[in-house]
Amino acid sequence: MPVAVQKGPSKIGASAATVRRKSGASAADGSSSPARPRPKPTARKSTGGRPPSSAGRANAARQSDAPPARKKPRWRPGTKALREIRKYQKSTDLLLRKLPFARLVREIALDMTTDYVDYSSVGLRWQSSAILALQEATEAYLVHLFEDANLCAIHAKRVTIMQRDIQLARRIRGPWGGMA
Repeated sequence: MPVAVQKGPSKIGASAATVRRKSGASAADGSSSPARPRPKPTARKSTGGRPPSSAGRANAARQSDAPPARKKPRWRPGTKALREIRKYQKSTDLLLRKLPFARLVREIALDMTTDYVDYSSVGLRWQSSAILALQEATEAYLVHLFEDANLCAIHAKRVTIMQRDIQLARRIRGPWGGMA
């Protein structure tokens, strides 16, 4: 029985198929052709355990022709919030929309009227500067309340404002700071 002599590196680490071929075991078709080295496997994209589909190969071919799309940058948590805080601290414009606030003011004023005159068909008349002044005062009050509630949350070793923080801030302020 002829023995194959290996030239080059030693047999250490040789695969079982290579050892079988060299020991004289013939191929499945019965021909005894010389052993050819196998091509090295190349890295492939993971398919999640599923075999790659033919449609996937067609999509990959189409995608290679198209220019690569730029990915939208992903910001770390809190970066956008800090950017919004800086934006609103720089601006002096009102944060609440004017028409919804005006409707709310008119509704509350209509509920609070104690006259015997029926205003339901016409409603009370308001100067635009009066509603604007109410909106300025309301926003200033809310901003100050949220600042105090934020301090209460920080005192409780939290960064999220909760309802109990707002309640505590109003309670500490007393009757002139929002408690009735």
